[in-house]
Amino acid sequence: MSPVKSPQIAALLAIIAIGSSCKDRPARMAKGFRLPEGSEANGRRAFQEMNCTHCHTVAGEEMPKPTAATEVQFELGGEVRRVKSYGELVTAITQPQHGLAPAYAARSNKTDDKKAPSPMPSFNDAMSVTQLTDIITFLHSRYRKAAPPGSVYPYYMP
Repeated sequence: MSPVKSPQIAALLAIIAIGSSCKDRPARMAKGFRLPEGSEANGRRAFQEMNCTHCHTVAGEEMPKPTAATEVQFELGGEVRRVKSYGELVTAITQPQHGLAPAYAARSNKTDDKKAPSPMPSFNDAMSVTQLTDIITFLHSRYRKAAPPGSVYPYYMP
């Protein structure tokens, strides 16, 4: 058998090999999955009822001040370079260990070879789907996309 000479064919074979190694992934993908619509007002209420304010503040919202240790307090919402998708917010709530906020990971005492554990407890058994979708709708509405960084060039009229 001769070696593959075309870079396009080699790339295609690599993609096929990687795709075939993910045997259980298609069964867990979200195609066709949709949660019910949420309510911002109910989400704000559920956010407080679930004691999310113990560790979190929400940009632009008047809520009780967090009582958790300073290193685990985290503001949600506000102006960001990339707004979290609906799916990312679902994952952040249902699997908090999946992706820690870089600011928290940087503040943790863990070394590079040990991943910092998430201080957020699991609410999977305590939160209803309605509460989840309401909280996500509430939080998603509080993010604003920041303008891209760049230089301001003055424009002078002749």
